[in-house]
Amino acid sequence: MNRFHVHLNVGDLGASVRFYSQLFSAEPTVLKHDYAKWMLDDPRVNFAISTTGRTTGIDHLGIQAETSDELASLGQRLEQAGGVVTLEPGAVCCYAKSDKAWIEDPQGTRWETFHTVGDATTYYASMDDCGNAKSACAPAITTTSADPKSSCCAPSSKCC
Repeated sequence: MNRFHVHLNVGDLGASVRFYSQLFSAEPTVLKHDYAKWMLDDPRVNFAISTTGRTTGIDHLGIQAETSDELASLGQRLEQAGGVVTLEPGAVCCYAKSDKAWIEDPQGTRWETFHTVGDATTYYASMDDCGNAKSACAPAITTTSADPKSSCCAPSSKCC
């Protein structure tokens, strides 16, 4: 069974963890210095917050698949919905290893479908010497190519 996913960017992780822990009546399943996640069954949602994203508010929405077959089915639904699907196999993001596909809806809201296959020790795949992520958790969605190599726009590797 799939699980709905919401990722918010927050300005104060501690205050947000306290708020959402009270709202959900549950402590986070994952809690790091820059990230927290609740895996809730009522409602069935993967709710994540972080201080590593863009401006505060909704970063992206998504659907988490429990199996690779479910992820493939979601991928077909993304293609049928229209737009460019950006594949991100073997992604390391949000302290997890996942296979992903991304798309934007007609309003520009980013949607992620993913199947998590393991844990990771870092938020991003790797960092450069300046502390910048070498790969983005949420790649830029391109409207010109479905080639995943041309659609992932990582933060700059140039220092200062």
